[in-house]
Amino acid sequence: MPNIRPLCPELARKAREELHEIPERLDDDLAALRAWLAKCPHIKSRTDDQFLVTFLRGGKHSLERAKEKLDLYYSVRTALPELMKNRDPSNKKMATLMRLGSAVPLPTTETPDGPRILLIKPGAYNPDDYTIQEVFKFNCMMGDILLKEDDNLGIAGQVGILDLANTKMAHFLQFSPTFVKKITMLSQEASPLRLKGFHYINTPPGFETVYNMFKGFMNEKNRSRLHVHGSNMESLYKHIPRRLLPEEYGGEAGPLQELANQWAKKIESYQDYFKEDEQYGTTESKRPGKPKNAESLFGIEGSFRKLEVD
Repeated sequence: MPNIRPLCPELARKAREELHEIPERLDDDLAALRAWLAKCPHIKSRTDDQFLVTFLRGGKHSLERAKEKLDLYYSVRTALPELMKNRDPSNKKMATLMRLGSAVPLPTTETPDGPRILLIKPGAYNPDDYTIQEVFKFNCMMGDILLKEDDNLGIAGQVGILDLANTKMAHFLQFSPTFVKKITMLSQEASPLRLKGFHYINTPPGFETVYNMFKGFMNEKNRSRLHVHGSNMESLYKHIPRRLLPEEYGGEAGPLQELANQWAKKIESYQDYFKEDEQYGTTESKRPGKPKNAESLFGIEGSFRKLEVD
């Protein structure tokens, strides 16, 4: 039997019906994925069952899709050292950022087989104090823990709520088209996780510029899952029940600060994991065929141009 977490009946049914998961075949598929990795001179990957099964599920149990996704996962991460290197939760600046509540996974899903809901609140941090790379480095650390621990996320997908209350023009000016392309590729093509919906609330003037830029880099399926609610919370509640939200949003998930503190502690407990993770990635000089570097992946040299906003 593969060494993976047992699923609750609802998630097991969803994995079977939507992702074509056949438990009896898992051992063989995992062995095939490991055998393929052993023959890839350019990829150094984690090979534990729980990590690899996420890619099988992300590819709806097509071995070829799982291989493509795994290769791209490590290629893109290797091409983004500004997000993936020196991920140290004990760093004083990072430790402070982790407790600001700028990104928090909500503890409860709507149903046992529902997607994980992530609340993102850029207005919680001061853009004079943190670069967008530092903020996304933290987001990626949290995402890696969810990838490892959260079966709702791996099977049912994720729903994002982006609360833009208290954001300033300086927040939006941190996003260059280059950076937007990088993080869109990281979360869309190079992730085994599925986006099931993204909801924007408390949208300020100037928001459209960044929103349209993100939309431009998204595929049609993900574009269709974007919802802009402005300040109409009732409109949001039609998609996400109010009870699942933190107290500050009229919900029952507890105070946002408490959720942020709990997650900061969890990230700190992963310090050794992040250090160990530095050894994994791709060595493009060993890749058979054309290398996948920043230029070929993102169509750029990696230069950061600022957005011009009137």
